Amino acid sequence: MAEHNEIGKWGEEIAAEYLRKKGYVIKERDWRYKHRDIDLIALTEDMRTLVFVEVKTRSSQEVSSPEDAITRDKIKSIGYSANAYVKMNRIMSETRFDIITVVGAREEGVPVVEHWEDAFDPMMAY
Repeated sequence: MAEHNEIGKWGEEIAAEYLRKKGYVIKERDWRYKHRDIDLIALTEDMRTLVFVEVKTRSSQEVSSPEDAITRDKIKSIGYSANAYVKMNRIMSETRFDIITVVGAREEGVPVVEHWEDAFDPMMAY
């Protein structure tokens, strides 16, 4: 596996554990629809909101910050996939789109995790 893929998987593990500690229930990891994917799909601690989470991982912020990697096209792709997930699973709850950034490296110890709730609305990307 390429190094950037390994870093990404590690970041998703950190993000999933972070959400679990906050009381979220992880429903899906790396959910795929056609050629698109959603990193994490989770229910909030009160079980009222389904959250689609984009995880961005970097070993450092020297080149660019992880949140800068969320482009308009990526937002559209997440929205398209989320719509398919909601329809396939007949979801009736509220939905939300979050971003979690993970900065650090496995060998460095504890990474810096930031969580932006309700970070974007895919409908605004069109």
